[in-house]
Amino acid sequence: MMFNVFTGRMPSWILLVWCSIMWVTSAAQNGQPSVKGTVQNEKSVPVANVTVVISDSTNTYSKTTQTDLNGNFSFYNLPHNRYQLVLSHVGYTTRTVSQQHFSGTALSLNIVLELSQDATEEEVVIVGYGKSKKQDLTGSVKSIKAAEFNQGIINAPEQLLQGKVSGVNITSASGEPGAIQNITVRGPGGIRTGNTPLYVVDGLALDNSSVGGAINPLSFLNPQDIESIDVLKDASATAIYGSRGANGVVIITTRKGKSGFSSLNYSFVAGVSKLANKLPVLNAEQYKKEVVAMGGKLEDFGGNTNWQEEITRTAFTQNHNLALSGGNNGTTYYGSFGMQLQEGILKGNDLKRYTGRLNISQKLLNDRLIIDASINANNTANLRPNIGGLIGGALSTNPTIPAYGSDGKPFQFENGINPLKVLELEKDKTINNRLIGNLAGTLTLLKGLTYKINFGIDNSTATRDIQSLPNTVPLRDGRLETYTTHNKNYLIENYLTFNRSLGDHQFTVLAGHSYQNIFIQGRGNSVNKFPISSVEPIYNPGIGQELTLAGNRPSGYAFENELQSFFSRLNYQFKNRYLFTATFRADGSSKFGANNKYGYFPSLSGAWVVSQEDFYNSSVLTNLKLRAGWGQTGNQEIPPKITQALFTSTLEASYPLYATGAYPGGTTYARLFNPDLQWEVSAQTDIGIDFELLDGKIGGTLDYFRKVTNNILLEVIPADPIQPAPSVWNNVKDMKITNQGFEVDLYYKNTTAGGFSYTIGGNTTFIKNNVTHSPYTVIATGSASGSGLSSATINGYVNNQPIGTFYLLEFIGFDEKGKSRYKDVNGDNVVNDKDRQALGTALPKNMYNFYGNLTWKGIDLVLNFNGVTGNKIYDNTANASFYKLLLSKGVNTTPEAIQYPEEDVNNAAPVSSRFLKSGDFLRLNNLSLGYTFDTRALGFANWIKAMRISLTGQNLFVITPYNGFDPEVNTERSVNGFLSYGIDYLSYPKPRTFQVGLNITL
Repeated sequence: MMFNVFTGRMPSWILLVWCSIMWVTSAAQNGQPSVKGTVQNEKSVPVANVTVVISDSTNTYSKTTQTDLNGNFSFYNLPHNRYQLVLSHVGYTTRTVSQQHFSGTALSLNIVLELSQDATEEEVVIVGYGKSKKQDLTGSVKSIKAAEFNQGIINAPEQLLQGKVSGVNITSASGEPGAIQNITVRGPGGIRTGNTPLYVVDGLALDNSSVGGAINPLSFLNPQDIESIDVLKDASATAIYGSRGANGVVIITTRKGKSGFSSLNYSFVAGVSKLANKLPVLNAEQYKKEVVAMGGKLEDFGGNTNWQEEITRTAFTQNHNLALSGGNNGTTYYGSFGMQLQEGILKGNDLKRYTGRLNISQKLLNDRLIIDASINANNTANLRPNIGGLIGGALSTNPTIPAYGSDGKPFQFENGINPLKVLELEKDKTINNRLIGNLAGTLTLLKGLTYKINFGIDNSTATRDIQSLPNTVPLRDGRLETYTTHNKNYLIENYLTFNRSLGDHQFTVLAGHSYQNIFIQGRGNSVNKFPISSVEPIYNPGIGQELTLAGNRPSGYAFENELQSFFSRLNYQFKNRYLFTATFRADGSSKFGANNKYGYFPSLSGAWVVSQEDFYNSSVLTNLKLRAGWGQTGNQEIPPKITQALFTSTLEASYPLYATGAYPGGTTYARLFNPDLQWEVSAQTDIGIDFELLDGKIGGTLDYFRKVTNNILLEVIPADPIQPAPSVWNNVKDMKITNQGFEVDLYYKNTTAGGFSYTIGGNTTFIKNNVTHSPYTVIATGSASGSGLSSATINGYVNNQPIGTFYLLEFIGFDEKGKSRYKDVNGDNVVNDKDRQALGTALPKNMYNFYGNLTWKGIDLVLNFNGVTGNKIYDNTANASFYKLLLSKGVNTTPEAIQYPEEDVNNAAPVSSRFLKSGDFLRLNNLSLGYTFDTRALGFANWIKAMRISLTGQNLFVITPYNGFDPEVNTERSVNGFLSYGIDYLSYPKPRTFQVGLNITL
């Protein structure tokens, strides 16, 4: 199938089937009664996905269809002449078109749907433990529907959102398929705690722990199954999740079936990816010239190899998704199967993902009881090369070395290794199986009073094998490391919801209880020294010859975390113009000490819909709402058991009891206990304006926010120097991390008389992060990599500076001997670590995104741009690999390394601002061009209800001063658990991708 797509040839059987369908359809229409029509809303905008049921006067004949993207529907080959039409859609009043007499062979209708009393054209937004109309929100919430998602090859739900939500920074830090995405909502608030938002999938709050290997924990979700993603940003919106809402909440809702309609949808995507940007290392001629010019020893093997081309490839991806949905008055269902086979642009890298989902809803007891059940199964197989070794070798290997020898095998040489040989010898394979299930029941006890119970379980197992094969040249003994991970997360919640209207007053009261248990276990073992054979160690570890515990001691860990919560919320409205929300949650976690297991998190917010006032009369500003809110949320994303004392037993920590013989084992403190450890707390204030002009053609949101995190959780040195342990976890009371900023989200949309519809819009966020009252001059993190750099750090947490600050010596040029000079900050005529200073941050000061959507008849065009300014990147790759001294020793480099003629060839390259670069960029993230066929006009609407083809490009261009592979990068280089930011070291390069897609609905 891939061959046919990319060569453009159409199989003969497809052509035959197509012609047969056309002939049969044409024959069926001739002389037979038919009806067609267009469905619009009150603003003359076409309404898609309207369910249309046609039946005769005796109800013995009935057929169902749905409107397409242009609001069109049709029925052919009708046996009678008198019919009734019933049209229904969520948010609209059901419309019945009385019996019509179809004279002749066709009747054309134009039907207008009216908004229902309990819904408006405003979209429904999913909030914690419920849903709300957008116009009723008092907090800062952004809802993204499936039609607005980013297009292209999507490996994780975060990529669907990138650039769509102001205040949300999503960094695709790696071009590797299935790589973990970095996401923050309104800036990071922790130093050693996680900054990832809480993910809630169909009511199940996920644990953010890794499921094993370098796989995104959200990769189990098939993007095609997602109906909407709602981002809760401020504390008034997130406080209902209490202890886990400090970093924001992302609520993912999957697709459900619809009553009275059934469909089968198949989508196919085929894509090709290539390396988007190569680093400008020297070619063979340049290399020989420069090595000789600086007096180095030249080894010329006679080749001219571009190693970056040798280790990369044109990668192919195919994605198949099949979905069935439908239902009757009592039961609805949605089932899907997805298969993604994706090659990475690095050779030896493949991702295979298989997903299955079933969502069922059943109504009982005259619709008073609703049972919702869902199950999601996922299998992911991720094969990776030694990425760092492969990329590092490609950048530094002598380009005169041929890639292959005369025998057609990778060329072998002394004092080094061919990068292609690394591909043969190294393998990292992870297989993950994950099963997530939800069962929920909603019972209407009385009018307006409902009880809901929700039970969910998330179970995953993963096996990761890291294999290094034995070899003669270069000599290697071979090694196999195996790690197994088991994660189990189950949740049970019970809550009551009461809705009541008293004249102009409307109340919604929510109260509930939640219990969640998270268990994580991991084990590891290894075997050394394998014989060279055709059997890989990964399939038979028993052939290993070194089984001593000295080099292969088994490892393992396990922990359990329990959360118990009580929560409540009150929503009040008066005349739909004065809105008030109060939330309170009490959270208890087993991670905290006996004296402070519970944290208490309140929030208050209100809104005034000015445009609903009697005195308001504006024909331009048609909708205006003012919002304000305050609330507290908590963070408990810290290691387990840290409130408890930890002991270590070793032979070294003991005293001799006898004059001769071995020392007995000794036990010492490794960590002190702290029963007073408590929640890290974020208090957030939000002030916002929502507005629309010209009947909704122009609209937007403005938000000011200020988030202050205190009670910072840190592992600190005990104040008493004679304490028996080197550290203890504590809350640093006075230390604060502040994120404050301004968000703007704007759009303009219009439809011309000729049917041309377009939307342009964008969002921008201005944000400032600051750390104050730290008990330390600097908390160093961001470990550097490379020869001579292993003990150096790059980042630092510094008072009155942002998180992610680069704390470095300032490079100021060269002295008369060609040696590097650095600024003497304290003026003591000695340059050392005391002269390090804050020289910028990895956190952007401004994030911006803009987009455009165009539709005309069946054609649609979508563009999405995103970018950042004000941040810096530390190019650890250049620091470790690109400087003169390495070139003189036969290591390839870039022109950047030899740009200073005055630099001495033996000049060292320590960590400094010399390798600190701007991270600004503007990217055309994706562009999609599609065409939706009018199946009615083409004559096969009875068989195919909808059909669309598309062409999509991803990462089409980047404008940036950064000269690494890509400016969107963040290599994990934490030190002692202190998070690092903005470091680039042998990062997996990003691809440029083109794909074609086909979507058919039957």
